[in-house]
Amino acid sequence: MSTLPGYRRPPDKTHPPYDHAAYASTHKRAPSRAPLRVVHTLSEITGPRLGAGMVEPGDADLARFSGGEALGERMIVTGRVLDEDGRPLPGTLIEIWQANAAGRYAHEVDQHEAPLDPHFSGVGRVVCGADGAYRFSTIKPGAYPWKNHYNAWRPAHIHYSLFGPGFATRLITQMYFPGDPLLKLDPIYHSVPDPSARERLVAAFDIEVTVPEHALGYRFDFILRGRDATPMEAQ
Repeated sequence: MSTLPGYRRPPDKTHPPYDHAAYASTHKRAPSRAPLRVVHTLSEITGPRLGAGMVEPGDADLARFSGGEALGERMIVTGRVLDEDGRPLPGTLIEIWQANAAGRYAHEVDQHEAPLDPHFSGVGRVVCGADGAYRFSTIKPGAYPWKNHYNAWRPAHIHYSLFGPGFATRLITQMYFPGDPLLKLDPIYHSVPDPSARERLVAAFDIEVTVPEHALGYRFDFILRGRDATPMEAQ
């Protein structure tokens, strides 16, 4: 998200660096010089507004697609989008994308030998309500190899994109699952230097969110600024 006058900046080591030694592809795309801070004008911080007009009925239900139900462990993921003082941020557009239960994305670039699921597109959208809350129905994604290093596997994760009042106020992050043994081996997860900040990327299992005989429930909140900010990728 953009840092505007009056907003508390997150502490050092909350967000990952542009170039992380163990994350090979960052060496090629990270800037070779220190980025310049460009002061946003009114147009950058107020538009274009991306919200309810981009969401179609059923976009929040990834577990059903193209006339059928997706294969895999059904789950509900919900939470709230909050500012640094715990106030809700209604109207936030949230997009998610993820691999299917076998660990493959429904995208032509992904040529992993795992099977595709014709009833799982792996993408969804929702707009937060007045209380800042969102909710998705989906399938728990599978781990997949990613060739960063020998025998490299990404832990199960869901990608999130949050849009505020303008395109410049965008957050990109990933949500992980508790107890995943691959977390301790994952360079992307460990690119966040502060251990307590890394823990904020792990969803919490919630029996109250769990739907009896249907889907397990997880809670994952976003805090957009301040000392408890959700770690994000620089955009």
